[in-house]
Amino acid sequence: MRTTKLASYKGAGINRRTLENYHNTIGRLITSTHSYSTCARILSIIGHYAGLFEINNNLFALHADGVGTKVIIAQMMQRYNTIGIDCVAMNANDIICVGARPVAFIDYIALKSSNNDVVKEILRGLVRGAKIANVPIVGGETAILPDVISGFDRARAFDLAGTILGIVDRKKRTILGKNILDKDVILGIESSGLHSNGYSLARKILLSKYSISDQPSFLCRPLGEEMLVPTRIYVKPILEILQKATSIPVHGLAHITGGSFTKLLRLNNKVKYNLMNLPSPRGIFKQIAIDGPVSLKEMYRTFNMGIGFCVIAPRESANSVCKVFRRYHMSCKEIGTVNRSRRGEVSALLSGKQYTLAR
Repeated sequence: MRTTKLASYKGAGINRRTLENYHNTIGRLITSTHSYSTCARILSIIGHYAGLFEINNNLFALHADGVGTKVIIAQMMQRYNTIGIDCVAMNANDIICVGARPVAFIDYIALKSSNNDVVKEILRGLVRGAKIANVPIVGGETAILPDVISGFDRARAFDLAGTILGIVDRKKRTILGKNILDKDVILGIESSGLHSNGYSLARKILLSKYSISDQPSFLCRPLGEEMLVPTRIYVKPILEILQKATSIPVHGLAHITGGSFTKLLRLNNKVKYNLMNLPSPRGIFKQIAIDGPVSLKEMYRTFNMGIGFCVIAPRESANSVCKVFRRYHMSCKEIGTVNRSRRGEVSALLSGKQYTLAR
């Protein structure tokens, strides 16, 4: 009997173990530079969501990120006015995970050839994202790199990345996950779709079967439009919660991006995260799972599956946290709990079966 080969992130060219080894090597190398500063005290925790440093008793966070191969979808759709929202989102959503308020953003646009129309449209999205995240864009860089940049549309091929600066209120504190406690609850906030991660696998599966104008059975709009939906920005509700730290204590914040729920181990790798109430695959996630086909475990290790951000807090904070998100028209629900353990692990109950997503 012929067996169907399951699709995977590794099969799409993304090897998590190799990336982890890269990160470990990079961490060792960049740590050797921390003594070079003459005015800042470096407080970085390698592998967290942002680098931390202190200048004159002011604590800052710094982070850089891009939007990955989602730029190819923008080129296929010839629609460039939302991809900038994704760029701001990927940076701003990460930097708030250490308890920092975004205070400045700069962008980097690299193009295969000069194209003012594409740049203007990308900037429209960047400005919209900046407004949602309440962060000023203070500068940027545009480069023409014909021998470096490739893409779906040679005349409009580009890449996009950004860097964000945040500041931590000294009256508050950083949120790094070290205070996560036994029996804390894990609250999941809804995503707007794929966000800006897992596109190497999503494109490989979906675009081999459908055109961007097709509407597969589990989608409520054409495929290209669904894949271009901007990443949700969680800055305003998270900052409101952090401002109420005395009445709404929070122990951990996680932006669910590449690697999906395995990202929880960034916060604290000495606890077990039991995810017992994750959304079942639906919409584009169900389409990918069926068309791949992709195993349940691989889906929840690759895509956000409808949960774009997690807040880890004492149970008594849960209602207050969810109330804040509801005011911003974002669904928030308990998706799991924390158990103290000597070894970090992310476990998920999926279709009645227990899976270990990471350890």
